[in-house]
Amino acid sequence: MVQVPPANPPERLLLGPGPSPVHPDVLAAQSRAMVGHLDPWFLGVADEVAAMLRQVFRTENQLTYAVSGTGSAGMETAVVNLVEPGDTVIVGVNGVFGGRIADTARRAGAEVVALEEPWGRIVPPERVAAALRQRPDARFVALVHAETSTGVQQPLEEVGALLADTDTLFLVDSVTGLAGVPLEVDDWHLDVVYSGTQKCLGVPPGLAPITFSPKAEAVIDQRSSTVRSWYLDVAAVRRYWSGDRAYHHTAPISAIVGLHEGLRRVLDEGLEARWARHAEVGRLFQEHIQDRDATLLAQQGHRLPQLTAVGWPEAVDEGKLRRRLLDEHGIEVGGGLGTFAGSAWRVGLMGEAATHACVDRLLDAVDDLLDG
Repeated sequence: MVQVPPANPPERLLLGPGPSPVHPDVLAAQSRAMVGHLDPWFLGVADEVAAMLRQVFRTENQLTYAVSGTGSAGMETAVVNLVEPGDTVIVGVNGVFGGRIADTARRAGAEVVALEEPWGRIVPPERVAAALRQRPDARFVALVHAETSTGVQQPLEEVGALLADTDTLFLVDSVTGLAGVPLEVDDWHLDVVYSGTQKCLGVPPGLAPITFSPKAEAVIDQRSSTVRSWYLDVAAVRRYWSGDRAYHHTAPISAIVGLHEGLRRVLDEGLEARWARHAEVGRLFQEHIQDRDATLLAQQGHRLPQLTAVGWPEAVDEGKLRRRLLDEHGIEVGGGLGTFAGSAWRVGLMGEAATHACVDRLLDAVDDLLDG
């Protein structure tokens, strides 16, 4: 029998689009003793996770929990529970993740009105307003708050105000946004928002925080057709997170305990302080990377501080440079996607990586590689 050695990962500084570095306390929490998913102690932990998520989302929504799956599971949960065959939905598509929402909605039987914008640009709120005038029957408008493929931060408040007194819901992808930039679910009239643990929350991937407004819950409760996913059916899953604690599936216990610790750390720091830390570190990196003949690909005035799409001159082989950065300096950054593939990096300064020390180490490494 072949002996398989333990899987011991190398030391990496994770400065890509995710996952982000994880604090030792979070890793330690995930390694604690196993209990059952219906153990009273664990149900108390789950209640505390839901309560802390409400604070981080800035909402009073009772239907707030962590989907058992990564951010993409949060996306599917949001879409398939709201869409019924024949519904119209309006989706802003200005990068990979808006495109994924549109694709998922089509698979759920919706007619998708795609508001396409060039990569690196926001979806102007006036385009949303115009689309709604044409399709006032739309089930929801979906926008990506923090587009991980381009580094664009989408404004949400104007669209939220536009939809607040209508039957149309506002669905928001904040996988890269939550706990990194301001997000005000209740004040901005956001009806469904999902995220991921592996970005600015600084927790390993595997869970998707999500919140539904009472308006969205009413749509789910009034469905005339069965949700096209057994596993992600909110009406069933919410009984586990509240109410009679009915078994639906086995919750990822260790992952939820880790999220509990990660959320404690976020709230101990303070949301406003955390937003400010990400903003300051992101500005520092974006200012200095341009001194290396790199360009910022996201629209000026709408750049995420925690995720920067960096364009390199044609003379720079970004793939080779990125591989050398990993091999010679132990730093991981992401390559470009879509129209940015082969010419761009995606640099994440999220959670534990949003520090001056990480910026300095990355810039020093880039200088070393460019000089060599």
